Amino acid sequence: GAPQDRGSPPAEPPRAQPPGDFYFVKWILWKGQRTALVMQSENGPCPLLAIINILLLQWKASWGHPQIPRGGGPGLGWDGIRNCILATQPRDTSEGLQLNFQQNINDTMTVLPKLSTGLDVNVRFTGVSDFEYTPECIVFDLLNIPLYHGWLVDPQSPEQVQAVGKLSYNQLVEKIITCKHASDSRLVSEGLVAEQFLESTASQLTFHGLCELTARAREGELGVFFRNNHFSTMIKHKGHLYLLVTDQGFLQEEGVVWESLHSVDGDSSFCDTEFHLSHPLGKDRATPAPPDPRLQQRQVDQDFMVALSLQQGQDPSSVLSDLELARQLQQEEYQQHHPHPHHPHQPAPPQPLPAQVTRGCCWPWGGLCRSPQSSALSLSPQVERRPRQRPDLDCTLL
Repeated sequence: GAPQDRGSPPAEPPRAQPPGDFYFVKWILWKGQRTALVMQSENGPCPLLAIINILLLQWKASWGHPQIPRGGGPGLGWDGIRNCILATQPRDTSEGLQLNFQQNINDTMTVLPKLSTGLDVNVRFTGVSDFEYTPECIVFDLLNIPLYHGWLVDPQSPEQVQAVGKLSYNQLVEKIITCKHASDSRLVSEGLVAEQFLESTASQLTFHGLCELTARAREGELGVFFRNNHFSTMIKHKGHLYLLVTDQGFLQEEGVVWESLHSVDGDSSFCDTEFHLSHPLGKDRATPAPPDPRLQQRQVDQDFMVALSLQQGQDPSSVLSDLELARQLQQEEYQQHHPHPHHPHQPAPPQPLPAQVTRGCCWPWGGLCRSPQSSALSLSPQVERRPRQRPDLDCTLL
C-alpha cells in the first residue's frame, strides 16, 4: 500500500465496493491499435460513457485500469474530461476570445457532474443536429463531438409539418396541452395532429430522420446519437451507420463491437471491430427477439438502401443484393445457433400521450433525458452557439 506518515492514524482498510459502483473496460483492436472501451452495467442515460468512448476511439485519451469507479474517481469522470477541455484553450490570446473561452469553461464545469447520470436535451424536429441550446451542449462543442438525433417530421406530411413547425419537443408538448383547451377548432385539430405525431414516432427515429442522419454524418465521423433517453457512440463507415455496443453483457465478446443502424424498428446486425457481421456467443445473455420484420418494413429498408445508392452513385441492384445476402446468411446462422439475438437498442413500444403536463417527469416517449436531481422541464430559450476554435486534443485520463 501507499506509505503513511508516522504521525497520522492508521488508515482504515478499503471497503469493498459493490459491482454496481464500477464500469468495466473492454479492450479491442481498433485500426491496428489496442484500444479500451468503457462498458455500461445497466440501461439508462449516460452521456459520459458516450463521450469517453469517443475520446478513446480517437486516441485523445488513454486508459490503463481494468475497471473504473462510476461517476468519477481515478480513471473515469469529469476530471479526465476536464483535462481534455482545458487542452482546447484557443491559441489566440485576444481578450475577447479568452473571456469567451473562460465563460464556456465555467458553464462546462457546472454541467460535468451530470454527465454520469443524464442530461437535459430538448430536440427540434427540423434537423438531426437541431437541439434547443442548453449549457449542457457546451461539453459537446468544446470537445468537437457532434450530437445527433433522428426524430424528424416527414416533409411529405404537410399536416404534421404545419402542426410541429420549428418547435422543440418541450414547446410541442406545451402546444398540445394548450390546443386541447382551445376554442378554435383549427388549433384543436393541430393539437391532435401533433399528439398523433409524438405517439406514432415513440421510437424517436423516423424513416426521414434515418435518411437525413445517414446523409448528414461524415464518413468516419464519431458522434453521439440520442434516442430513447440513451446516448450512444455512433460512427459512419462506408456509408452506413453503426452504434457502439456498450452493454456489459458483451464484455467478453470480442467479436461484438458495433451494431448497425439501418432500420427504424430495431432490426439490426452485430459487427466486429472491422464492421464484419458477427454473432454473440453467450446464449444466457440473450433475450427473446421480436417477431420477424414485416414485409412492409423490409420494403422500406430496401427503398432506403436504393436512395443511398443513388445518392452515392452506386448501382442500386448491387446494394440490394448485398443487403439481402447478408440478411439471409445472418438469419440462417441465427436460426441454427442463436435463435434469440439481443438488441440493446431495441426501440420502446409506443405509449399514449399523458393527459396533462406533470413537471419533473420523463414523458413516455422519452423526449427529455434528465438527471434524477432535475426537478423541472427544460424550457430554455434558443441561444446561438458561441463560435470557438477547436484545436486537437491529446490527454490522458488519470
